[in-house]
Amino acid sequence: MEVGAEGFAQCLPRLRRRILRAAFVALDMEFTGLHSTSLQNNEPSLFDSPAERYVKARQSVQRFTLVQLGKCSSGTESDLPRYVVHSYNFFLFPSTLGIRDVEFTLSASSIQFLSHYGFDYNKFLKDGIPYMNEVQEKILRQHLLAGTWKVCSNADRDVLKKAIDEVTSWIAAAKEEDTMILQDLNGYHMIDVQLVLRQALENVWTEPLGDKKVMVKKVSPEHRQLLENSSYDHCQKKLILLSARGFTNLFQILVKVKKPLVGHNMLMDLMHLHDKFYRPLPESYEEFKKNIHNLFPVIIDTKTVSKSVQKKCLLPRASSLLETYAVLCSSNLNPKGPPCPVIALASGCSRYAEKKFPHEAGYDAFLCGSVLLMSAHLLLCRSTDDAVEAEPSFSQYLTVLAEHVNKVNFIRGGVSTINFSGEDSPCRHPPALVVHVRGWPGVTETQIYQEFKARCRFDVRRLSKNQFILLSNKYKHVRLVLRDYRHHPHLQVSVYRHWRHSPSVNCLLQ
Repeated sequence: MEVGAEGFAQCLPRLRRRILRAAFVALDMEFTGLHSTSLQNNEPSLFDSPAERYVKARQSVQRFTLVQLGKCSSGTESDLPRYVVHSYNFFLFPSTLGIRDVEFTLSASSIQFLSHYGFDYNKFLKDGIPYMNEVQEKILRQHLLAGTWKVCSNADRDVLKKAIDEVTSWIAAAKEEDTMILQDLNGYHMIDVQLVLRQALENVWTEPLGDKKVMVKKVSPEHRQLLENSSYDHCQKKLILLSARGFTNLFQILVKVKKPLVGHNMLMDLMHLHDKFYRPLPESYEEFKKNIHNLFPVIIDTKTVSKSVQKKCLLPRASSLLETYAVLCSSNLNPKGPPCPVIALASGCSRYAEKKFPHEAGYDAFLCGSVLLMSAHLLLCRSTDDAVEAEPSFSQYLTVLAEHVNKVNFIRGGVSTINFSGEDSPCRHPPALVVHVRGWPGVTETQIYQEFKARCRFDVRRLSKNQFILLSNKYKHVRLVLRDYRHHPHLQVSVYRHWRHSPSVNCLLQ
């Protein structure tokens, strides 16, 4: 089900009820970019520690924004042994209501990628649900209290100028209690127009009529003061803040109810959640981990879970979320024990039952939830010699998933997972290689990378003037390079030994 700014407020109470009833909530996000190419050495590297990767990713998250967020809440029905899935696709756009204009970057490759999969940029730009973090909300509240309201967008200013011209032309000849209607006002214009008119003219009152219309009434200053103090004023500061927060209201519900949060390769998702809806990302990696754990005490990354299931259950390799889902859906994966519980799409959310929509956030959130349930069921059936109940509870699934809780997959880095409730898990890479260069003056890391790129992929880091370290995540690549470069005239390749090759150790020995 697609939700934009126009229908979000009406949808929010229903979303809250479904989250409260859910066993867990799965999320997926699409961004205007992933890794900023304008920043030097910002690509992920096998040399990265979690803190180094966080610094790189933080710079990218600050530059890019969310365009789409998918939410899937899954819960069991009391009278049926199945999980009913409510899947939503939200278009998002940064709030422009009375705060400093928000700037963000577009990555050409990311925009092209989303366009290839049918992303609707008109919905993102014209009907994106607003959102803001706590710092932005504080600034907006200060403007409202001080009466220093301002409009950021030039397009908004044109709409407001037209409305003000109409009202000032009308009010000169109008009598008290006379009214006029302003039409064709979208989204924030409904609030902007009312606040600007009230600020500029002390003898007018405004009320929204719905259907993109605002009623303007000429009143006495005394009557105006009475109306402002009434509970029926649609421009109360708390109502304006509620509207400006937009999707942040749903984020705050998720934080309050503390349901298990599920995603796939979800480090960037968690960083955007923190930055866009909570607070700007802190400089400290440890503080980021602490904040996320306080917000969401139970996090499950289906990439981490599926890698474990693949090894334990000897499943075919799958590189993407959709491939993982397809493997788990295949028959005869669990000949012993009860079948996996039925995963049924709720009425109104059945679009994904008929067709695949890869890289649509709502669809990927649905895949995440399904992969979680099927993986947990397989692990439960293989974790005990006793017979598994015909209808295992979600708490039983959580028990068998315990070793993966709060462990988020770390792509190409110095650890295998980031542990949001403890120490990060070290990674078991193949041994590093050291390349000693002879007869190639001025050689750079890029040139060394290009030299080995044709055979296999290594990450390269300079060790000294004529030495470079190579890291790979595949043992066969290490063996291949050691074999093929055994008699190379300019490059001597060997396994890296800290006591022999480390500059700090050599300096100490000298």
